[in-house]
Parts: sequence; structure tokens; C-alpha cells
Amino acid sequence: MSVTRTNVSRRRFMQASAVGTSALLLPQVHVSGQEAKPEQQKLNIGIIGTGGRGQANLGGVQHENIYALCDTNGNVIDQARSNYPKAKVTSDWRELVEDPQIDAVVISTADHHHALASIAAMRAGKHVYCEKPLAHTVREARLMQQVYAEQRGKIATQMGTQIHATDNYRRVVELVQAGAIGPIREAHVWCGRTINPVDPVELPEQSIPANFDWETWLGPAAMRPYNGGYWQGGNLNWNRRWEFGNGVLGDMGSHLIDLPYWALELTHPESVESEGPAIDEFACPPWQVVTWQHPARSGNEYVSGPLKVVWYHGNEGMQRRSDLLQPQLGDDTNLADWHIGVTFVGDKGLLTADYGRHLLSPSGEFADYTPPAPSIEKSAGHYHEWTNACKSGGESLCNFEYSGRLIEHNLLGNVAHRAGKKLTWDAESATITNVPEAMQFVDKEYRDGWKV
Repeated sequence: MSVTRTNVSRRRFMQASAVGTSALLLPQVHVSGQEAKPEQQKLNIGIIGTGGRGQANLGGVQHENIYALCDTNGNVIDQARSNYPKAKVTSDWRELVEDPQIDAVVISTADHHHALASIAAMRAGKHVYCEKPLAHTVREARLMQQVYAEQRGKIATQMGTQIHATDNYRRVVELVQAGAIGPIREAHVWCGRTINPVDPVELPEQSIPANFDWETWLGPAAMRPYNGGYWQGGNLNWNRRWEFGNGVLGDMGSHLIDLPYWALELTHPESVESEGPAIDEFACPPWQVVTWQHPARSGNEYVSGPLKVVWYHGNEGMQRRSDLLQPQLGDDTNLADWHIGVTFVGDKGLLTADYGRHLLSPSGEFADYTPPAPSIEKSAGHYHEWTNACKSGGESLCNFEYSGRLIEHNLLGNVAHRAGKKLTWDAESATITNVPEAMQFVDKEYRDGWKV
């Protein structure tokens, strides 16, 4: 079954190439061995994943040349192709990244494909935009950083943290780094989302739809009989399972922990621990409170000695957040109105923010505060940051060095949850030094044909 599907997919891909290439090709901006082309010339982009976030990301780069489309769901890819009838089509991203005519790829698959597709594309010399989280495991996040370092200066990369490009995030970074609340000693980050139970773990077998490439959707995950319940409903469904996703922390932590990680210029934690419900071998936790301890760093004037970053999600997590922070915020705001957010705790006060607002408190002490002049350049737009970097030879702010470290940091919180113990992390060797058995959760098993 899987071989037949791959052959059909390859035939469709090559037939589209033969019929459509002459009409489709626009001046190229290839990565290696050629001089950069003028910015008005368009990138040939391959879209890996065209539904859900893929549809949004496709819209974000539609100012370039949509050269190829890839999705395991034939209905979704046919819908996308209705707007790009000359685009080449495949259900297997491994075929797409081999095409020398493609300059850049946009990856919007389930989490368990992110690093595999990104690494293959980077090694093929292509620019890469990848949805968050950048990787499925801590080891993959480290590999993403390493492979990008090998290709640095040749390719542009960016993780899909759209909020990083917003004016409000930039303003919060400016306030923190201007010392508005003094050196920071704690950053508290939260998301009210929870995880629905995974029940049953193994779903009954169904017939594979004729237009769905099940073997490729599973990719590196273990083979099992098809059931649409594994993937239908998108991120909020498959992201509940460790095999395919990383739960609320892996997903929303990419956006929210990004703010303190950026503002405080964080790198690697020295320890991490997680509180939550009983460990589930198959399902991500409905609530968590994760604490990373960062060592004091000389030269980091934004941080007051060792720094603690704390993550909360789910009903229990949100309650613990409010119990801790609401007394400190007093009447300045009601945390019940903040479904997502970050509170920086500094020597002079607190700074609370979400995607579109920020608040300095105690408000009475900041009544006459004069904020600093803007110092961070306004974004050209999340997607334009990446495509501009592809053409100019520059780097986006969320390149895979920065975002790879961020995701490595975040996913260590899930490792701590699954291990059920506080962990110490040696970043240089990428090793848990005190609980060696927890290293099984730093990496994972890959099905044959799908290894990094």
C-alpha cells in the first residue's frame, strides 16, 4: 500500500513538472553558488502542508511563486491547487525537498515531521520556514540548531512565531531592557488551554480514504491501522498524543515563552521540574506547572542573579498562577481576564503582557514614568521578514539558532513531566546529568525510512 501511494505521488509530481514548468518558472533566487537576484524576483516556494496552519502560511507567502504543494490529504491539496493550478503536487515532502527548482519550503505539518522535513530541506540548500514548535524532541531541537549553523549564510530560516513580529512584543522587550521594572528575577508565563483525554489510545481500524496517504502522514511514528480520529480536527486533536505532538507547552509555549526568552536574552537552563497530573504514557498533560532555573550570567544587565521561568496551563495551572501573582498585582488588573500572558517580576515592579497589551504595576508608582524611545526596528511583517532574508542573505529574528534554543528549553519541561523528577541539564553535552533514565524522553524511536 505505502509503495503504491509513493509511486502515484511521484508520478503526479513529475507530470506536473513536465506540463507546467515552462509556464511556471520565474527568475530564481537560488541559494548556493549563484549571486543573489534582485528583490523583485520571486522565490520558488514548496508548501509542505496546505490545510489548517498551512493554509494561513500559504497566504502569508503568496507574494512569492507557489511552485509546489504537498499534503497527505488529497481533498485539502486539491482545494489549494484550485488557486495555484500550475503548481506541482505530491503527498510526500521527501520528493519535494529533492527538487532543485525549489528555493524555499514552508512546513506546516504535524509536529513529528517538523524537524525531519526542515533538516532535509536545509541540507538540500533550501530556505526554510517551519511552524512551531520547531521540533518534536529535545534532540531534534538541538539538531535543528546544528544543521542551521552548518548552512548559515547560505540559507534563511524562521519559526512560525507570528507574534514575535508585533509592535506590542517589541515594546515589552524595550521596556524590560530599558530597566522599567529593574533587573528581573522571575518570569511567569501561562495559557488557559487544557488537553482533552486520549480515550481510547488505540482506535479501531477504518478503511483508508482513496485520497489520503496514511503511511506518509504517520511518517516517523509507529505504524498502526488507519483511523481518521488520529488526525481529524487538526492540532487540538493530534497534539494531545506524545507520538505526534507536545501538548499545550510545546504548542503555545513557542509563542508565550518567546517573550521572556527574547527580552531577557536567555540561553540554556541548568535545571527543570514539572508538576502536573499522573504521568500518562500516551497523552500530554491537561495541566502543568513547569519551572526552569537559569544560572546568573555576567553581562546580562536585565536579570537579577539566577532567573526562574515558570509555565502554567490548564485549570489547575491557571489557579496556581492567580494564587501567586494576583496578590502582587492587586487592583491593577484581574488575572481572570488574561487567558494567556507573561508577568515579569523585577526589583522595581511587575510588567504583565499578552499579545496586544501590557501593564506596569503597581500603577501608582508608574504614573509619572516616561517610557523609553522605541529602539527595535518595526517589523516588515512576519512572512516578509523571512522572504526578505531569503533574498538578501540576512537572518530573520526567529532563525533556527534562536528558535531552536527556545524549543529545546521548552521541551525539556515535557521531559521533566514524563520523567517525574527534577532534572539537571548540561547544555554543552545535551545530557541530563542526574536522572540518566530520563534521556529516553530527550530522543525517540523512528520508523524505518524516516530517520533524521
